Amino acid sequence: MESTMLTVPEAAQELRIGRDRAYQLVRTGRLPSIRVSRTIRVPRQALLLFIERELQAQDRKLPGE
Repeated sequence: MESTMLTVPEAAQELRIGRDRAYQLVRTGRLPSIRVSRTIRVPRQALLLFIERELQAQDRKLPGE
């Protein structure tokens, strides 16, 4: 069963980006997260919404449309 909450390094792995870049996305608020005690967690649903937003933003940037 997939976890509903990911650590930032797990989210980075899912996105195939570096850990530092994932923490930067969390810090800037582009990748929604919550703090649980002293750890940061990324809800899986938030990760999926982030991907969807990024895809939509890229679609708007395509030339010739």
